[in-house]
Amino acid sequence: MPHPPDESVEELLSAARTAIGDELRSLTYFTEGDVEQLYLRSDLSRTADLVGFAESERHGFHAQSLYADTQLGDYRFTVRVFENGYLTRVINNGHGVWVTTDSMDIDRFEELASALASILRSFDPA
Repeated sequence: MPHPPDESVEELLSAARTAIGDELRSLTYFTEGDVEQLYLRSDLSRTADLVGFAESERHGFHAQSLYADTQLGDYRFTVRVFENGYLTRVINNGHGVWVTTDSMDIDRFEELASALASILRSFDPA
């Protein structure tokens, strides 16, 4: 399974914790064929359907090409709003991460996405 280098895992977690703080619930890495949860807050159970989430978030690979060359500019990230928090997806170089959080100020997601995209650009998922 492709896995980000250990130092990149630490960078992703550090970037997420810096932008999100205690509201960080989980961080999951994914490619077209694989998914791996890199972090889960200790007060949460491991009952999430990661494969199901990954199938949904993989649509982002296709969305990047659909949105290319539009007047909106380059696709940057997706935020999904839920009753008890948010899911933020960032994709770059054929791989991505999604981060789940508790409810918080929505302005913090731009900082989060920018930091995660920078890290994803720095390594090759192959």
